[in-house]
Amino acid sequence: MDSLTSQQRHANMAAIHGKDTKPEMAGRRYLWRHGFRYRLNYRRLPGKPDIVMRKYRTCIFVNGCFWHGHKVIMQHENNDMAIENSDCCKIPKTNREFWVKKITRNQMRDVEVQHKLAKLGWHCITIWECELSSKLRKHTLESLVYTLNRIYMKDNNIHLYSEPEETMPMAAEDDTAYK
Repeated sequence: MDSLTSQQRHANMAAIHGKDTKPEMAGRRYLWRHGFRYRLNYRRLPGKPDIVMRKYRTCIFVNGCFWHGHKVIMQHENNDMAIENSDCCKIPKTNREFWVKKITRNQMRDVEVQHKLAKLGWHCITIWECELSSKLRKHTLESLVYTLNRIYMKDNNIHLYSEPEETMPMAAEDDTAYK
C-alpha cells in the first residue's frame, strides 16, 4: 500500500522533469570537459534527443530507469502485458496497470524514434540512469567517449596507423642494402 495520498503522489510525480536531470548533467559535464560540443533537446530530430552531436551524427538519450523500464522482464499473458521488476526499475504496486501501460508505451516510442533516426543516418546511444551511479559513472562515460571516437573515425574513413609490411629506407640510411 502506498504511504502517500493520491494527491501527494500526484504532486511528487508531477515534480519530476524530463530535462536537466542529474544523470544527464553528469554526462554533459563529462563530454564538455573532454572537448565534445553538442546541442540540447534538438527539436528538428525525432524524439528531441537529450544530446545531439552533429559532428558525429550521434544522438544520446539519457534515460531514467523507471520511466523507460530498464531491464524489466516483459511477459505476454492472455493478450495482456505483464512486467516484472528489475534491480533498477521497481513498478509501483498501486495503479500498476497504468504504470505497465505507460512504461510499455515509452519503450515502444523509444524503439520507434531510434528507427526513425537510423533511417535519417544518425547513430543512437542510450545511457541509463543506473549506469551513471557513482560506481559505474567513470567506466560508462569513458566507454561513451571511446564509442564517439570510433563513430567519427568510421564515418570519416579514418584508419588507425599500421606499420607497412615492407619498410622503406630512411633518408640517412644506405638504400643499397634494399636493392
